[in-house]
Amino acid sequence: MRGFDLTPYRRSTVGFDRLFDLIENNARLQQGDNYPPFNIERLSEDRYRVTLAVAGFRTDEIDITAQQNLLQVVGRKDDGASSDRSKFLHVGIANRSFERRFELADFVRVEKADLADGLLTIELVREIPEAMKPKKISINGGQLVDINKDRDAA
Repeated sequence: MRGFDLTPYRRSTVGFDRLFDLIENNARLQQGDNYPPFNIERLSEDRYRVTLAVAGFRTDEIDITAQQNLLQVVGRKDDGASSDRSKFLHVGIANRSFERRFELADFVRVEKADLADGLLTIELVREIPEAMKPKKISINGGQLVDINKDRDAA
């Protein structure tokens, strides 16, 4: 993505500042380093999977931190292994430290993470609290009806 100006949208909207900041920051970061490569999959309406290609990394060299609205994956390679590189005639497999950040939507949490065959897989789930789910309100003082129960039963 090349440069784009969100100023016209900022002038005509209220309360979307965080969204515009995320778009602009993400565009800036995309111009930087693309290591390690990754995929983001949508498995279902509320389930996601992030897969990073981390060939050559062991589980003790990767840290995954989930904070509110942020998933951070950091890989740290031991610098002592660089002395072994003198035996290589060609080094084509990237074996450097990295830091990759993903902005998460509200109520998205990490369910699990696995490392197998050089791929780090992080499963994400969006769980909206009951208090935040929509409720149908009947007129003239009737009971509140949970509209999610009707949808779940179908």
